[in-house]
Amino acid sequence: MAESARNIPGQGGIWERPDSLWEATAPPAPALVPLNGPAQADVLVIGGGFTGLSAALHAAEAGKRAVVLEASEIGRGASGRNNGQVIPTLTRPDPDDLVARFGGEAGERFVALIRDSATTLFDLVRRLNIDCAAEQTGWVQPVHTPGRIRIAERRAAQWGRRGAPVELLDRAAVSALLGTDAYHGGWINRSGGHINPLALARGLAAKAVEAGAAVHVNSPALSVERQGDMWVARTPQGVVTADSLVLGTNGYAASVFPEIRTEVVPVLSWQMATAPLGEAIRKTVLPARPAMSDTHGDLRFMRYTADNRLVSGGALLIPANGPERLRRIVGERLAGLFPALRGVTFDHVWNGRIAMTTDYFPRVHQLGPHGFAWAGCNGRGVALSVSLGRELVRAALGQDPAELALPLTAPTPLPFNELLQRIGPLKILQYRWNDAREI
Repeated sequence: MAESARNIPGQGGIWERPDSLWEATAPPAPALVPLNGPAQADVLVIGGGFTGLSAALHAAEAGKRAVVLEASEIGRGASGRNNGQVIPTLTRPDPDDLVARFGGEAGERFVALIRDSATTLFDLVRRLNIDCAAEQTGWVQPVHTPGRIRIAERRAAQWGRRGAPVELLDRAAVSALLGTDAYHGGWINRSGGHINPLALARGLAAKAVEAGAAVHVNSPALSVERQGDMWVARTPQGVVTADSLVLGTNGYAASVFPEIRTEVVPVLSWQMATAPLGEAIRKTVLPARPAMSDTHGDLRFMRYTADNRLVSGGALLIPANGPERLRRIVGERLAGLFPALRGVTFDHVWNGRIAMTTDYFPRVHQLGPHGFAWAGCNGRGVALSVSLGRELVRAALGQDPAELALPLTAPTPLPFNELLQRIGPLKILQYRWNDAREI
């Protein structure tokens, strides 16, 4: 399973997508079929990932008719192929940055959505009894140089002022949580954790259908347009007419909304999982079982699965022979942090695309009357997507966006987007240069 792969169309051409651990371990998807013929809906949802499925679920629970169009299978995009960390922050912007960008009231509403996003996800999983190996064991960001403790101090202070369950950690506290003395301190948000992302996507699809939504797979939207006071989408075998629209494709908007697709840069991210670790090692490596991602730009990150596999990953300048090279590179990194992991084997190595923006801010847009979208997860899409899906469908169904956590801006396509995709991996060189320096 780990070594099989499929070549599929992706942003920037054809790329290889090895099968993931999640595909080997997630419960099966519900039985879903392509759209065949005409359909009418209160809300049309394009994209069967976390955003779209959350939107459809919340619409159906509110008594509205939702129709979801997924171009492939549930979770075949970023939602089902990521590391599964549930992180209630953004990658770079902090709360004060969001308020400065979006204004006091709108910025603080968005901050509150992000602050609560992990708990929103875990509460939803518990309420609906979704089988996705959910563990709300916290998210830790340790700092890898002494000077970067200022990052932890700033983030803990800003999120703490806004009521997040955060704590600044000294070196001893980080060592106790993670089982390594390699870090100089850090901070924790105790509402975070981790899930099996493909299991969550499939579970959300099943619950949306149970609530009354229609979810169609292998039904790409070939066109989406506003006709009169309705949104109309055409697929290879059908057409959907709806009062409102939620676009939840993130970096996969393809040609139907090129202004959104070209404002993000899809970046290839690699994930990998060890064989299940014995209990003696597990008790010394991440003994508290949190999700962890540190302050390196060339990121070090990891979390456990339910069967005690350690899931980590990394980035490559050149994807050629990626699985074998990552086994060596990440294996050496893990052994440097945890000597007990020297010689660890990786049963699964896979990759997926994440949608990055040049300033690390997500983008939220109104596409037209009762039509909304967002893009630019920047590696924080799990918790954020579920919460934004709820907010987007509320706006699409008529709630005033000014009352919601939706900092609306106009799309800003990037000039030379295809060139940026090609040279994007070179950013790793800058990250590694900065990582080796003190701030």
